[in-house]
Formats: sequence, C-alpha cells, structure tokens
Amino acid sequence: MTVLVTGSAGHLGEALVRRLQAEGRDVRGLDIKPSAHTHVVGSIHDEAFVREALSGVEQVIHSATLHKPHVATHSKREFVDTNVGGTVALLEAAVAQGVRAFVFTSTTSAFGAALSPAPGEPAAWIDEDVVPVPKNIYGATKIAAEGMCELVARKEGLPVLVLRTSRFFPEDDDNAHVRSAYDTANMQANELLYRRADIDDIVQAHLLALERAPVLGFGRYIVSATTPFSRDDTAALRCDAAAVVRRLFPDVDALYATRGWKLLPSLDRVYDSSRSTRDLGWKPKRDFAFVLDCLRRGDDFRSEMARAVGVKGYHDTVFENGPYPVVG
Repeated sequence: MTVLVTGSAGHLGEALVRRLQAEGRDVRGLDIKPSAHTHVVGSIHDEAFVREALSGVEQVIHSATLHKPHVATHSKREFVDTNVGGTVALLEAAVAQGVRAFVFTSTTSAFGAALSPAPGEPAAWIDEDVVPVPKNIYGATKIAAEGMCELVARKEGLPVLVLRTSRFFPEDDDNAHVRSAYDTANMQANELLYRRADIDDIVQAHLLALERAPVLGFGRYIVSATTPFSRDDTAALRCDAAAVVRRLFPDVDALYATRGWKLLPSLDRVYDSSRSTRDLGWKPKRDFAFVLDCLRRGDDFRSEMARAVGVKGYHDTVFENGPYPVVG
C-alpha cells in the first residue's frame, strides 16, 4: 500500500517519510524542493504533475503548505495557489485514483482571533467547536482548504480527516520579547502545557488518522499535547498561570531551577485534544509531565525524531531580527 506524503522536504513531511520507511511501508515523498526524503519533485498546484504523482497511491498525507512565516515573503495569490488550489488538485486526483484515506494537515493558527481573549477575560478554551476567525492569509487559506476537504468527503465519498496541529517546529519563537525572556528549550517546555506537541507524537496522530479515516469519513481534530488543565482553570491561567502549574506540579520550581528556567505568568489559550484521543486513539507521549520527568533524569525531553529532523527554517534567506520576518 503506497502512501503519498506531500511536503516531504519540510519538518513534518520528512518525519512522516522517516517513520513510514522505518516501518517498511511503501512511501512516496513529494515536494517542490529536492531532499533526501523526496521522491518526486514538483508543485502541488500543477494538476498534471499531481495526477501522475498519485498513480498507484492508496493513502495520502497532505502536509505541504505555505506557512505563517511566509506571510511576509509571499503574495496572497501564492498562498491561494498552494494552500487551496494545491489541496483541490490533490483531492480531485485522490478521488480519481480511488484513494482509501486522505489526511490533511491544518493548523491551530487557523483559529486566529479566537485565540486572543480581551483583557480581563479568561484564557480561551479551544476545542473543535470553536469557530475560527482567521487573521491572516495563512489562516484564511487553511480554513478554505479544510472546507474543500469537507466538500469532497461529502460529495465524492473520499474519507478525509483534518488535523489542526499545534506548534511542533524546533525554531526559535518569532516574538522578539519571548526570545529575550526565555531560551528556546524553556519556552517549548512551557508550551507543552497548552499549545505544542512533539513532532513524533504529531506523526503518530497522522498515521492513526490514516487508519481511522475510512471509518470516520470526515472530521476535524486538534492535535496538541494533552493539557493538564481543565476549563475550570481558565480564569486563573489568565491572571496567574504559574500558580496553577505549581498546584498541579508541586516540584516544578525546583526542577526548573536546575536549568535556570521560569514559568509563564499568563496563558491566553489552551488547546483541548481530547477528541483526537477519543476518536483516533491518539495518546501523545510527550506532555508537560514528561518534561518534568526528563528534568529529574537530566534527559532531553525532545524525541529522537525531533532531534533527527532538526531545525530547517522556512526561507533560503537568513534574517537579522528573528527566524523570519513578522507581519503585525
């Protein structure tokens, strides 16, 4: 059974190809850029190329995309061509090919303005019932592509699952204030409380989604490390998040002190991935409790996969003031 993975030169695409190959699966990596994990090179909005690339394919994981870091460097039309047009080309070719399962990698960034409560309001509890309010072309095109996935699933019977993934990239934060206040490992450990997952767990969610798609037909799922918080914590998380973390993990300050780390004073949102756990059978291994266990042992909390894929960046250019230019 051949699996096509789009975006195979990127963080997630490479990780998926690595895992599938390690499991002895027949995998075909596709990307616009050549790489050690790319087997066919071309653009996903080239319909003839896509049809040829899907020949003999039975499952598709579509992770290729223009990302938030590209908003400042690419036009809106380029985002539409890649994120929407490319997805449509893949969906149509998948239907024609008789593909058994199609998994689309979306993003929690698509929730947009829904992630930023007004001053004085509790942290936003984000599950699949929250209505996205995209605030840039990246979010808008990912939501449009999700809509096309749903349409094709409903009209053509193609089993499609949409995974809204939280942060899993290893790069430094794009916010200069965050970079100056927290080292990268500290910030990413903090994010596992509410808005991050390890790439190895993200890969596992995609492989489970391939298995479950024919049964579920269509669905949208948040994929983020299991949060230790509940809805009852949201008001306290906004005004004193560190106190909530200390209540749940009494030894956190002592463990953080071994690395000179510090907790975040406030959280604006919490991603709830319980639906993925329920419907996909997904059980992420690396959450905040895992981080603390690693600190006790003196281990790196990142997976072997995260270390193997490493930092890639999103542009060929190196920028002076951050990992990529930020649009306000």
